[in-house]
Amino acid sequence: MTSELKLDPWGHVSVKDYGRLMETFGIKPFKNILPKISQISEPNRYMRRGIIFGHRDFDKRVIEPLSKGEPVALLTGFMPSGKFHFGHKLTADQIIYYQKLGVKVHIVIADAEAYAVRKMDRKKAIEIGLYEYIANLIALGLDPAKAVFYFQTNHKTPYYRLIQLFSRKVTMAEMEAIYGTMEPSKVMAALTQAADILHVQLEEFGGYKNVIVPVGADQDPHLRLSRDLADRFHNELGLERPASTYHMLQRGLDGDKMSSSRPEATIFLTDPPEVARTKLMRALTGGRATVEEQRKLGAEPWKCTVYDFYMFQLIEDDRELQKIYDDCVSGRLLCGHCKRNAWSLLEKFLEEHRKKLEKAKDVVLKYVEPPKF
Repeated sequence: MTSELKLDPWGHVSVKDYGRLMETFGIKPFKNILPKISQISEPNRYMRRGIIFGHRDFDKRVIEPLSKGEPVALLTGFMPSGKFHFGHKLTADQIIYYQKLGVKVHIVIADAEAYAVRKMDRKKAIEIGLYEYIANLIALGLDPAKAVFYFQTNHKTPYYRLIQLFSRKVTMAEMEAIYGTMEPSKVMAALTQAADILHVQLEEFGGYKNVIVPVGADQDPHLRLSRDLADRFHNELGLERPASTYHMLQRGLDGDKMSSSRPEATIFLTDPPEVARTKLMRALTGGRATVEEQRKLGAEPWKCTVYDFYMFQLIEDDRELQKIYDDCVSGRLLCGHCKRNAWSLLEKFLEEHRKKLEKAKDVVLKYVEPPKF
């Protein structure tokens, strides 16, 4: 039953049973539409490897319109409550992938939500939004000239009108069925998230009727609310249900959820090399108790957070990744050597990214207007 499984978009609980999540909430397997992706592009590594595991209406709202040359918009956002880490990069890579397909990218910095729900200092949240999130997106390859960035507390009037209108056609009981226990700050955050997702369909923001929202599995409550509201405001405002994709959450280095609030288990894109190396070398692996046992039985990469880094971030070639996996389970590859290989790749990425990030910080204010108060 749905009541037995709650997703908390503001919590820190990791999702472990993706199959049960899909069955409970009616999320369709992404692998079933993977062959159709070739109509618009080669699938990215997250699609190929099943990291993007589920979707709602991706074929209808993304594949079909793009194959016909029709406009598609993307909306996703970031909570500026901490530093930008590799879990955030997973979303960033997808945004950049869609932008290269011609999708119009909209990025919201959820500063109102950070202030109300996470109790963040207002000025600090704005600073983090600018120089951690937007700057890192640009450094990773997002073209800021072809994207729309905005803060929740500094957008156009029709966006805020949507939040007010949405409050009429949803009940507290419905919101608690989706989110669990609610309080005023979370009610406002949820309605604001719905406005984020749906406002790009208004003529003032481009009138995009085909909208894709790539999110981690823990953010599905916002999509369910937004789809319900789109149905209820279809006749009045012409809103359509947004499409969504769902990706697995890369684990932290201790096997739990990667989070800005858990820096000891999270590698940030701004970590100094010596800090990042220390974290990686202490990471939980799937190795055996002794070298002899590992050579005999092989290791267990599905338990290994270093292998996660290979799969999610460091290896693009699927054949190369498969060889690492095969060498691991056969006992040919030992954990010490594997970690050193991973660090070699990670160090190179961090060094190159650091240079790009410094340049990106210099141009951030050219592409977004921060809130004035």
